[in-house]
Amino acid sequence: MHLSYWEIKNWFSSVDFTIVGSGIVGLHCALNLREQFPNSKILILEKGMLPQGASTKNAGFACFGSISELIDDLKSHTEEEVIQLVKKRKEGLELLRNRLGDRTIDYKPFGGYELFLKEDSSSYSECLQKLPFINDLLQPLFKATVFQKEIDRFAFGGIHEYSIFNPFEAQIDTGNMMQALLKEAISKNILILNQIEVKGYSEGGGKAEVYIEDFSFTTDKLLFTTNGFAGMLTNHQVQPARAQVLITEPIPNLDIKGTFHLDKGYYYFRNFEDRILLGGGRNLDFKGETTTDLSQTTLIQNRLEELLREVILPHHDFKIAHRWSGIMGVGTHKKPIVSQLSDRVYCGVRLGGMGVAIGSLVGKELAELCQ
Repeated sequence: MHLSYWEIKNWFSSVDFTIVGSGIVGLHCALNLREQFPNSKILILEKGMLPQGASTKNAGFACFGSISELIDDLKSHTEEEVIQLVKKRKEGLELLRNRLGDRTIDYKPFGGYELFLKEDSSSYSECLQKLPFINDLLQPLFKATVFQKEIDRFAFGGIHEYSIFNPFEAQIDTGNMMQALLKEAISKNILILNQIEVKGYSEGGGKAEVYIEDFSFTTDKLLFTTNGFAGMLTNHQVQPARAQVLITEPIPNLDIKGTFHLDKGYYYFRNFEDRILLGGGRNLDFKGETTTDLSQTTLIQNRLEELLREVILPHHDFKIAHRWSGIMGVGTHKKPIVSQLSDRVYCGVRLGGMGVAIGSLVGKELAELCQ
């Protein structure tokens, strides 16, 4: 890396905490460590020009799960586990809002809707049938009725008569959120280095040694917050899950307000600055989307455009302005992994596509492990 004496002295010497990953979890972890250890040297290493996973690439949903997603979760998790998942997501969103402020992240509590395609009658019937049960399950957390039936008022195409509305769902500006977190970290004397990939680590002599390209340095504690990229370095059961997204050019007279889910949360869209931001579709090809490749596929992009034409914007012309992908971290269980791997090494990973909601809490819990 051809580092100078000054570069080694100021950035890579006497490091107390090294965090791998500058996304939502990594930055919140660093900020919480700064509060616990005001005089410590905290270094964040990021392999991308910007956070490489999903923190700057998500759709900006401040949500905790649509009703069909929660019903689906109950098929592989206990009731108590699902309640705890929702509780953590709710607490995480509160932490995020308290740290940055609603104005900064452009928090808009417009509520969220789940739509059901005509061909999806079985899920539609199941959700309507289990609506009282799910509301009873969540009543102790929200002290109110969470889900309610509403007749579609947005003139969507090819959907059932009722959508299910959730008044507690909101949306944010993802770019504003991440920029604010980065600014706060820098203001708190947290060092952030981009385009540095960690190749591995070892432990000995009361330190962790971190290997980056042709250079290594020691740190008192090493924390991995790389989510979908965590499998190789942490040996945890975390699979990458690509999420493909597109956004349209501005659409005149776009009367769509709120966040919207389809098909157990596998598709999601919202109105952002009179554009439709739409993502999802990995359920069309789970195997192919288990990847860290940030490109897009014809299969999923065609399906997203089909949903735009036939369901979301049946009465509007539109043009696609931009397409991108993000990498989430998933597994057989939706509970995030926050654990100590060894004497000096920790991780906070596997956010299950809920990074906006739960990332701040995972970062806080990870920092607390280092006390």
